[in-house]
Amino acid sequence: MQTNTRVVAYLRVSTESQTEGGVSLEAQRRKVLAYAELYEVEVVAVIEDAGVSAKSLSRPGLNRALGLLETGEAQGLLVAKLDRLTRSVRDLGSLLDSGFRDRYALLSVAEQVDTRSAAGRLVLNVLASVAEWERETIGERTREALQHLKAEGVRLGGEALGWKRTKATDESGRRIVRQVEEECAAVERVLALRAQGLSLRAIAEALTQEEIRTKRGGAWHPQTVSRVLRRAADSAA
Repeated sequence: MQTNTRVVAYLRVSTESQTEGGVSLEAQRRKVLAYAELYEVEVVAVIEDAGVSAKSLSRPGLNRALGLLETGEAQGLLVAKLDRLTRSVRDLGSLLDSGFRDRYALLSVAEQVDTRSAAGRLVLNVLASVAEWERETIGERTREALQHLKAEGVRLGGEALGWKRTKATDESGRRIVRQVEEECAAVERVLALRAQGLSLRAIAEALTQEEIRTKRGGAWHPQTVSRVLRRAADSAA
C-alpha cells in the first residue's frame, strides 16, 4: 500500500443517527484516525457535517472537504463508512467521475476500500452496485405488498374525510372503518361547490367562510380540496 498520502477525513451524521454509537461523530473520528495511523496516511483536516442527510452531495462540510482536494492540500478523502459519504450509487458515480477515478483517492475504513489501486476501485464499484440492488429489491417488495393490500380492500394511509378507523376489528383482524356524518356533509359540500363550477381556490375560500373543518381541523387549501375530490372520485369508481 502507498504511504504518506495526505487525506481529509470526512464525518457525517444525520439527525436520526446522531446518538447512535456506531456512527456518532466521535466514533467516526476514532475510526478514521486509527486507520490513518495504521496505514501511515496523513490526515490534514477532519471535517464534519452534523444533522445532514446523504440524499444530496450539496453539503457544507463535504464541499469544504472536496475543496481541499481541488486546491491540492489533500490527495484523498477518508471516511469511516461509505454511507457517511453517500447512499446513492448515482452520487457515488458522480464523485468517481469528478476526480476519484484518477486524481484523488477514496478510502473507507469499514469496507476496506482504497481506490489508489485498480482492485480497490473494483471493490468499490461492486459494493455500490450490491447496495443499489438491495434498495431496489426492498422497494419492489414494498410496492407489491401495498398493491396486494389495496386489492384486498385495505385502506392505506390516513383515513379520508368522511371516514374514521374504529377500535373494532373484522374477521381478518383489520380495524373497521366507519363513516363520520359531519365529515360526510363536508364532502358533499365540496362536491356541490365543484358542480357549480367553482375553482379549487374558490371552494377552499367558501369552506373557510362557512367554518367547515378539514379532517385535521386546519385551514382549507386548493390542494386539500383536490384530495377530497380525488378520493371521492376513487370511491365512486
